[in-house]
Amino acid sequence: MITKAEDLQALIAQARKTDAVALDTEFIWERTYYPKLGLIQLALSDEECFLIDPCALDDLSPLGELLADEGVVKIFHDAPQDICILRRATGRDPKNIFDTRLAAGFGGLSSTLSLSDLIEFLLDIKLAKNETRTNWLKRPLSENQEKYAKDDVRYLRAIRILLLARVISETIPWLNAELARLNFPDNYTGIDDSKRYTKIKGAGNLGQQSLAILQELATWREGEARNRNKPRGHIIKDTVLLTIAKEQLQKHDAIQNCGEISAKSVQSYGDQLIKLVDFGLKRPEEECPALLKKIRLTKKEQTDLTRLQGYIRLKSDVNGIHPPLVGNKNELMRCIKSTSSSTSRQKKGWRKEFLAEMKTSNTN
Repeated sequence: MITKAEDLQALIAQARKTDAVALDTEFIWERTYYPKLGLIQLALSDEECFLIDPCALDDLSPLGELLADEGVVKIFHDAPQDICILRRATGRDPKNIFDTRLAAGFGGLSSTLSLSDLIEFLLDIKLAKNETRTNWLKRPLSENQEKYAKDDVRYLRAIRILLLARVISETIPWLNAELARLNFPDNYTGIDDSKRYTKIKGAGNLGQQSLAILQELATWREGEARNRNKPRGHIIKDTVLLTIAKEQLQKHDAIQNCGEISAKSVQSYGDQLIKLVDFGLKRPEEECPALLKKIRLTKKEQTDLTRLQGYIRLKSDVNGIHPPLVGNKNELMRCIKSTSSSTSRQKKGWRKEFLAEMKTSNTN
């Protein structure tokens, strides 16, 4: 276990001399807005696996230097959450990321495989799963915990090589384009605070003025949760925000009676909530959010969707790509509905190239 600054510096110096390193994190995320980082795993090979203790180290900047080093490939499985956590812990933007989950989807496998399933399929090694709910903040770690943690990075270098051998040459640029997106934090740090309201169940049933209120409420709650490092629901639950917005409540007693909100919370936040409702009500219609209606296709558009899905399945099979990587059903429906090239990722980059032949055949 790496617990001293000088040992971390020595390890990172060694890591930066290699072509690729494997990384993973273990954390607890139950009562905080930000995950509590409990452990960082780093492997230089299947035998050289190290555990870095962020609970004992005040300065993780050497690790940040490795993450930002474009000359070293950093291998993760399902990278976005890990690199988001490490970015916050080190203050550096990770570069040159290889995501084995994503690569599996370009290598004739599912892009949703767990690491244990991927290792079992490619290496015929079955990993133990007995520490999945362990407390990674408690010290000392047990022998089983340490073995479990090291196994999460032990095989990633080998997995990367095997996956790259499965990807056909024509689609390597497409995989690289997807991996390159992980160089930019906007692609993995989550949606903007001002869009958080779109994730609240039931928002699609609200009118524009109520949506404006919900946007104000959700944006404020996100900042409050972040500042206090508490889960969103520990500030105010989604159902309460939705009711306040829907009924446009502007009195303390009405808010108190609208759902699962305590008198203490109303006392603490009531004035602010009322002010936000007022802001939303005063927004001109042209500045209110667009309605979040469920996408509905015409009969012709439904036929187009069926043809598009069939084409994607056939071409994905030929190219060894997991079809959802091209687009899920919702995205494809929006793609058919949209005429703007800027609103659909299927009309940009490698996905545009993937679908080009179908568009050509449609014009013949």
